[in-house]
Amino acid sequence: MKILLKNARILTMNDGDNIFDGDILINDNIIEKIGKEIVVKNVDQIIDCDGNLLMPGFKNAHTHSAMSFARSCSDDLPLDKWLNDCIFPMEDKLSADDQYYLSKISILEYLSSGITACFDMYYNPLEMMKASLEYGFRTVLLGTISDFRESVKEMVEAYNYINSQNNNLVKYEMGFHAEYTASDEMLKELAGASKKLHAKIFTHSSETYKEVEECKKRHNGLTPVEYMESLGLLDNGGGIFHGVVLSDNDIKILKRYNIGVVSCPGSNSKLASGIAPLSKYKDENVLLGLGTDGAGSNNCLDMFYEMHLASVLQKLLYKDPTKGDAFDILKMATIGSAKIMGLDNCDVLKEGKYADIIMIDLKQPNMQPINNIAKNLVYSGSKSNIKMTMINGKVLYMDGKYFVDDDLEKLYKKCQEITNYLKSTN
Repeated sequence: MKILLKNARILTMNDGDNIFDGDILINDNIIEKIGKEIVVKNVDQIIDCDGNLLMPGFKNAHTHSAMSFARSCSDDLPLDKWLNDCIFPMEDKLSADDQYYLSKISILEYLSSGITACFDMYYNPLEMMKASLEYGFRTVLLGTISDFRESVKEMVEAYNYINSQNNNLVKYEMGFHAEYTASDEMLKELAGASKKLHAKIFTHSSETYKEVEECKKRHNGLTPVEYMESLGLLDNGGGIFHGVVLSDNDIKILKRYNIGVVSCPGSNSKLASGIAPLSKYKDENVLLGLGTDGAGSNNCLDMFYEMHLASVLQKLLYKDPTKGDAFDILKMATIGSAKIMGLDNCDVLKEGKYADIIMIDLKQPNMQPINNIAKNLVYSGSKSNIKMTMINGKVLYMDGKYFVDDDLEKLYKKCQEITNYLKSTN
C-alpha cells in the first residue's frame, strides 16, 4: 500500500536538517521518498497535511504498560512505601491475562501522545507482545527478573523465542528489576547469560540517594553502577532507568560501556526521588533518553509532559535558564531513546526507515504564531496537538479516533473490573 503525505512541514531530526516544506511517500511500512511536490501514480491514499508538522514519533524508553491498574490508587507516597505497601501487594494478585488487557489501555494512551514505540519492562512479556501485535504498536520488551518473580532461565527462553518471531514490531532485551531486589547469585547468572547471548542488560538504578547508600552498605562501598560493573553486567552495553544519583566514577563507567541513561522526570518528581542532572550528563557525552515510567508513579503517559519537565527542571536545578535546551530534550525523546532501545531503523525520518511518523497540529493556538516550532513542542506542546500517529506505515490514531480492531468501551469495563479486584483486600 502506498500513502502520500502532502503539503507538510517536515522535521526529520537528522543532524543539520531544518524544518522544510515537502511530502513523504510511504510504500507499505517504509519511507520511500521525502521531497518537495512528490508526484506518484497509483497511490492508495493521499493525506493532505495542510501545513502541519510531520516528525518521527516519540520513543518512550521506560515504562510498565500493564501498570495502568495503579493509576491514582498509589499516590502521594515515597518510593519504598509506594512499592512495598501498594504496588507489590497488587501485583501478587495480577494474572498474565490481566496484563494483556491493562497493557492495551497504555498503548492507546501512547498513541494519543504521539508515542510510536515503548520500552516495556514487566512480567509475562508474551501478553504485551500479543497486545502490541494486535494493535500494530512497536514494542521493545524487557526482562524484569528479581528474587521474587521469574528467573534467568525463563528470561533466556523469552529472549530466544520472541526474537525468533517473524515480525518487525516486537523484540526483547534482557534486564532485572533493581540491585535491591536481586541476589548476587542471580545477577552472576544473568551476567553469564548476557555474555553467552551477547545481549545488553537494562535495569532501574540510582533512583534515590537512599538506594545508593544502602547499596554501598551491602557491597563494600560500591554504588549500584560500580557493583554492576564488578559482576560483568555492563560488558555488552545496555542502559539504566532514572539515574538521578550518579557519581563522577559512575558516569565514567557508563561511558566506558556505552550505557544509556533514561530519565523519567515526571515519576521522579512525583515520588520526590530527585532531579537527574541531565545537563551534566550531556556535557559528559552520556547517551540520554526519556521515559514516562508507569501510570502508577506518574500518572500520565505523556511525552510532552516529560519533555517540559526535563527542560525546566534543569533550569531550576542549575539556576540557569540556558540549561535543558529544548531541542536537546526533543532529541532525547526521539533519537536518544531510539538508540537506547536499539531502534535505529525508525529513529529519524529518512528514506529506507520504517514509517513511524506523527503529525503535529500547528493550527491550534498554543502553536501560534509560529516562531521556533521545535522548541515550542517542548515548552508549549501538548497531547492535544497530536493529529496523527502512524506506526509501520499504518495510521493508528487520527483526529481523536483510534484505528484499532477493538471495542474500547468493553476494554475499559474489563480493565476496571481487574483493577477493582486488585484493590480488594480479600
